[in-house]
Amino acid sequence: MAGRIAGLYRHPVKGFTPEALNATHLDVGGHFPCDRIYAVEDGPSGFDPATPAHISKMRFAVLAKIPALARACTRYNDISGQLSVTTGGRLLFEGTLTTSEGRAEFERWLADFLRDEVPEHVAGQLKVLVAPGRHRFADSRKGFVSVLNLESVRDLERRLGKAVDPARFRANVLVQGWPAWSEYGREAGTLLRLGGAQLKLLADIDRCAATHVDPKAGIKDIDMVPELFAHNGHICCGIYAEVSASGSVVVGDQALLG
Repeated sequence: MAGRIAGLYRHPVKGFTPEALNATHLDVGGHFPCDRIYAVEDGPSGFDPATPAHISKMRFAVLAKIPALARACTRYNDISGQLSVTTGGRLLFEGTLTTSEGRAEFERWLADFLRDEVPEHVAGQLKVLVAPGRHRFADSRKGFVSVLNLESVRDLERRLGKAVDPARFRANVLVQGWPAWSEYGREAGTLLRLGGAQLKLLADIDRCAATHVDPKAGIKDIDMVPELFAHNGHICCGIYAEVSASGSVVVGDQALLG
């Protein structure tokens, strides 16, 4: 099944806004580059950097419980480690996440932002965590690379009778040209080629309340999980895959599944 890569996205800070890329390189056994390398702990999470393990997203500041985070538009420079936050084109914060001082500044800024934007949200102690080694703060243990079929999203739009921004699904790779839902229910291990990289399918992606949030307005406006189940009989949208052969990936490259 042939399609084209329509978009590439990373989310340097878990729960915050995506950043579009024109190209990237996928490495065997690795996660999508610079994706979920930071997370903001919302009270003690139990995460131990010495023995990093998967932890529920609800231990962190994420859209599923704090929709207003979508209104803080983040951009990360992976060379300098600098994070900037804007809203409506206005710079709200700028600091370096690769230093303890910079992370503390971001923690203080975020605490103030949440008090201003979501006064009813009582956050725990906010702390920026850095992913050690090859660990990433993915939603799933299988979250190496996430792929979204845009035709499946368009089918949702038709069924719901309203626009659905693909950014709701926070995927790394957007694919154009696959038939709607043709990616769903395939056997684990099915081969996927994205540009010069080869991957193997791991699982369909079960969706959560983060998809209920408008990724620009930062408000819950569609009960996406119940809608998915009502229309499709499942709550999946997108697939997880693991890189089995390294290679470069560029927007416009072929996306071959199966």
